[in-house]
Amino acid sequence: MTDLLLSWPHPAHDWTEALPVGNGRLGAMVFGGPGRTRVQVNDATVWSGTPNGPAAALSDIDAGPDRLAEVREAVFAKDFRRAEELLMAFEGPYSQEFLPYVDLWLTLPDGVSHGRTLNLDSGVVTERLTIDGHDVERTTWVSRPAQVLCVALTGPIDVEVDVSTPLREVSRDGLDLGIEIPVDGAPRHEPQVAEPLRYGTVEGYDPFGAVSVRIARTGAGVLVVLASSTSAYDAWIGDRQHTRDEHRRRAAVLAEAAIATGAEALRRAHEADLRPLLAASSLRIGDRRGGTHDVADLLTGKDDQLTATVLFQYGRYLLASASRPGAPPANLQGIWNDDLRPAWSSNYTININTQMNYWAAETTGLGECHLPLFDLLGKLASTGADVAREMYGARGWVTHHNTDPWGWALPAGMGHGNPSWALWQLGGAWLVQHAWEHYDFTRDRGFLASTAWPLLRGCAEFCLDWLVEHDGFLDTCPSTSPENLFLSDAGTKESLTYSATMDVALIRAVFERSLAAAGELGVYDPVCTEIAAALPRLRPLPVLSDGRLGEWAEDLTEEDPTHRHLSHLVALYPLGQIDAVATPELAEAARRVLERRGPGAMGWSWAWKIALRARLGDGETARKLLDEAAQPFTGDRHRDAPVDGSEWGGLLPNLFSTHPPFQIDGNYGFLAGLAELVVQSQTGVVTLLPALPAEWTEGEARGLRCRGGLAADVEWRGGDLVYAVLRRLSGDPAEPVRVRYRGRETELWLRTGESTVLKGL
Repeated sequence: MTDLLLSWPHPAHDWTEALPVGNGRLGAMVFGGPGRTRVQVNDATVWSGTPNGPAAALSDIDAGPDRLAEVREAVFAKDFRRAEELLMAFEGPYSQEFLPYVDLWLTLPDGVSHGRTLNLDSGVVTERLTIDGHDVERTTWVSRPAQVLCVALTGPIDVEVDVSTPLREVSRDGLDLGIEIPVDGAPRHEPQVAEPLRYGTVEGYDPFGAVSVRIARTGAGVLVVLASSTSAYDAWIGDRQHTRDEHRRRAAVLAEAAIATGAEALRRAHEADLRPLLAASSLRIGDRRGGTHDVADLLTGKDDQLTATVLFQYGRYLLASASRPGAPPANLQGIWNDDLRPAWSSNYTININTQMNYWAAETTGLGECHLPLFDLLGKLASTGADVAREMYGARGWVTHHNTDPWGWALPAGMGHGNPSWALWQLGGAWLVQHAWEHYDFTRDRGFLASTAWPLLRGCAEFCLDWLVEHDGFLDTCPSTSPENLFLSDAGTKESLTYSATMDVALIRAVFERSLAAAGELGVYDPVCTEIAAALPRLRPLPVLSDGRLGEWAEDLTEEDPTHRHLSHLVALYPLGQIDAVATPELAEAARRVLERRGPGAMGWSWAWKIALRARLGDGETARKLLDEAAQPFTGDRHRDAPVDGSEWGGLLPNLFSTHPPFQIDGNYGFLAGLAELVVQSQTGVVTLLPALPAEWTEGEARGLRCRGGLAADVEWRGGDLVYAVLRRLSGDPAEPVRVRYRGRETELWLRTGESTVLKGL
């Protein structure tokens, strides 16, 4: 297969034009050009904050079960002001910030750049220059095997190298830096914080990072490498805290080992590591995939099929570059940020955004990239257990709207955050679905026993204790539908009620999947008895008099009928509780919600709508939404647009999805939606071409993953299936494989490693 390369004719003049590379821990944005050029570097572990930050914040909260009982009384009485006043005491300050780390500066003689390319199959940025009449090639990548950023120049060239940091530089020895990292960082939407980036130390944790740069000059050119070692990395992996000198030595050893390896061997090892991951699945819409494609031409929208093909692989490339085992998961900007106060702290926003980052991890063969999310969930199960007990008098674990690598589980908001986003207790109930999904796709019983089941069980315990008796049901209270508001009888804008549809859908999924996990493992646990008793007492999904799926338990009027969030449609995607074939009435109710919500807003909202339309079999609308989302953004890239969706986003020159600001969830979400258009498996049936747009008459998919341990290859021409190949990668050979195409089904059995070709159903 010919590699897929994206090309830009000129160097980057702005961060939104630079090209991303990464190995899951180190990320870099490559600007290019002759003269003095920048490689902006992030380390995924460089966040403000400290390991004991969540516990310290919890100790300052003066709220608990007694106040919660008062809140519930006020909500059921529709005394909204009283309920909000009481709830403010539950809000902690804020989760921490993902920070820029260093800038690597390369100074070449003046010359001419002949353009840059990013290879989406190898993860290498290449630039060709003419300097003093000689051809020079510069390649940049981040090696996971060597754990270094590499810049290799070939040709007769002199280069000067420097390194700097926007953080606090505390030592310098040539090109080795010692850097202090802030112990606290406030989001920029909290302007009243007196010191938004605060440096200092805390007992047991020294917020320090070391960067080491090494250079080797040979007759063939120059190799520059950069390595990092941080105290936060020690904390993330549970290692002892190393001293500053040990960090300096560790970074230097990594850099010197890479230099000794040499550019050619470094690149071979890098590609041997990354290429198989990036080749695990592919999608071609139309007749083109490989080759070099000019991004400016893509952004004209002349070939929406090629654009879809590119966005699929670009999303996979970005996830493989931003999320690998051993480092924190991809955040709001993946691992790429150059702002000391990034929008929403570039944190983990877990009422949609973090989940969307990982929607496509399993379906597109990137299950390995999913694993860092479960490390974060493990931290939240610990810190969130303290929050559940102290604040709510509940068992299990809880987390709310925001989190960070330290395991922030409290509500954020500083006592003035609107409950519509700050006071939502089911962030963990959504995140934990990913643990079940990883098992369902891989059928890894070891993972189910060691990771998924304990996480599900703890979350189920919290949900059991969170539910309250009300009107013959078990309800959640207080409850919000992130981040929408409704109009009260008095015409005021409100967020607090009981049993928002999203709450009920998530809890039902937690309960059902907990029972399924226990059943698979043959586990008897008293919690399962409690779950079995509670499940039938949850409210059914509500359908309103106009046929729409209700967002709340009562028929309330949305303050914004075109709101960017589609929280209640979580039941359709990703949970699969609503299905176009199995529950057609509910599917129609979901479709009416989408009609009322309307088309685009910002990247992640477009992406969710695309996936939802795919689940409804509506490929035509999904394609139109993707066309909207893939338009070039022509506004001010550095001005944050209103969050209300009144201004639409688009794609930046480097294909990052923006509102603005840039948020990577849109890129990841497009990938997920595209996969859903071609293959689905949410109901125990592998459905082929369930939502193929009529205009996409030709294409092929390779290696798309299906629940049950399966993989599917699909080719179509003239809009019709030519053939499909089903393979069993894992799972139970005795479990039948049901396959559906255009309403017709067949059933077959596959041994592990076996495949079969289907040419018609």
